Amino acid sequence: MYHRKILIKRCLITVSFSFFIIWLSRKIFFDKAVREYPSVLEVKPYNKLCVVVPYRDRLEELEEFVPHITKFLEKQKINHQILVMNQTNKYRFNRASLINVGFLESDRLRCSYFVMHDVDLLPLNQQLNYSYPGIGIVRHISAGRYHPIKRYDYVKFIGGILMLTMNDFKNVNGMSNKYWGWGLEDDEFYLRLKESGLAEHIERPENLDTNRDNTFKHIHGKERKRDYKQIGNQREMSKKRDRISGLNNVKYKIIKHLECDMSWTPYCVIN
Repeated sequence: MYHRKILIKRCLITVSFSFFIIWLSRKIFFDKAVREYPSVLEVKPYNKLCVVVPYRDRLEELEEFVPHITKFLEKQKINHQILVMNQTNKYRFNRASLINVGFLESDRLRCSYFVMHDVDLLPLNQQLNYSYPGIGIVRHISAGRYHPIKRYDYVKFIGGILMLTMNDFKNVNGMSNKYWGWGLEDDEFYLRLKESGLAEHIERPENLDTNRDNTFKHIHGKERKRDYKQIGNQREMSKKRDRISGLNNVKYKIIKHLECDMSWTPYCVIN
């Protein structure tokens, strides 16, 4: 168990909730980047990315994801923080609510844009762009044509890895909180983007030098079954635009907050 804690050494900020737990991983990279690459100050001095990762019981995937995405973003000189949203209660997994809470924490951390990022999808191609998209642009990094799972290659698919500015996510009231279990929350979010006009400005990677087999690494173990169960009218509800829930009424409570800042106390993690 001690060994596993060391492997996720980059998970530096811990926030506990009665409903959720957030692990915020912070890589103090920007100062280092400025020293090694002075031009980074001229290119993107103000934009800060928050990587929001909805999570539950996927420790092995998390152990691989955190160091991988950290190194990947370092190569692109992206000033960033990673927020791993860990749902700890007995209820079914609610990915969209975790993303909403992650957005609110990202706002508190003064991020200028954020990306909702599945823990089991690792980007491999540096042509995948994690830089600031600009207001009014939604960047779907894990486009269907490059996603490892072929059935996701359809026009309205926006799952996996989706990036937008803080302002744009707030303007559509975030995501619906009514999706319990696996899937369909992205389809409802597409309806929000369409209604706001943002769906017309979804940017997807094109002309990559890789394909479906080597653009991403999918690390979801087959032994970890997804919760596909549909109860009552759940499927019918999933096809409708939710005009009730979102950022405005997601509920959570912070119990404790612990931050490990390597620029101040570099001995708080084991290298």
